[in-house]
Amino acid sequence: MAQRSDAGNGIKSDETLFHIVELLRERDGAGVTELADGLGVVKSTVHGHLTTLHEQGFVVKDDGEYRLGLGFFDYGQYVRGQLDVFKPGMFAVDRLEKETGEMAWLITHEGGKAMYVYGRGGENDINIDAILGSWVHMHCNSGGKAILAHLPDDEVDRIIAEQGLPRRTENTITDPDRLREELARIRERGHALNLSEDLEGVHAIGVPLTFDGEVKGALSIAGPAHRMPREHCEGEILEQLEAATDEIELNMAYQ
Repeated sequence: MAQRSDAGNGIKSDETLFHIVELLRERDGAGVTELADGLGVVKSTVHGHLTTLHEQGFVVKDDGEYRLGLGFFDYGQYVRGQLDVFKPGMFAVDRLEKETGEMAWLITHEGGKAMYVYGRGGENDINIDAILGSWVHMHCNSGGKAILAHLPDDEVDRIIAEQGLPRRTENTITDPDRLREELARIRERGHALNLSEDLEGVHAIGVPLTFDGEVKGALSIAGPAHRMPREHCEGEILEQLEAATDEIELNMAYQ
């Protein structure tokens, strides 16, 4: 019988498997001994999990080291394609990048955090692939705040309690009451700003993507603060975002 984890209601062997996957990702590959030492489990346990992952195409072995395989990419592509906002949002992001010359993002949310599911780099020397698929806290991200502002109050309270409000810069909102006030302003004006709240010297503006009364995600534009002062964010860029949002929501209605 599978052993249950002391930390919760999960199966301990399953938790070990996912810890192995996470450690392989963090270290860009590792051997059995390194993984066993890092996780504090015996090598035979690690080897058993790796054998299963290898047989199913989720890890590959090269010169005694294991690394994540393309099996994960296949599942990730499937999950992203199932998102209501993905296909219309992808075309909108491509167009926004051309129109603004800045980074354009499609963001969605799950489990109290936001994820970049599609993006374009604009005229910035940014490795977009390194950011895609990464989780971010919503309280310091323009798209994340646009999403938070349109979630039920009890869900926002739960997210704050579970995820916290970690400080990223001196401009990050870390007080729950201040954040709730900010979310009320976002609902009123229809867009969210990130003025160096996540990264120093980077400004961003985000707008929510809603359908049938439910927030599905957000579009955002980000770039260097000197090219994106607040007045520019809330001027031409906001108009372009709002036009893209209208088009996405119309396309979602006829999917």
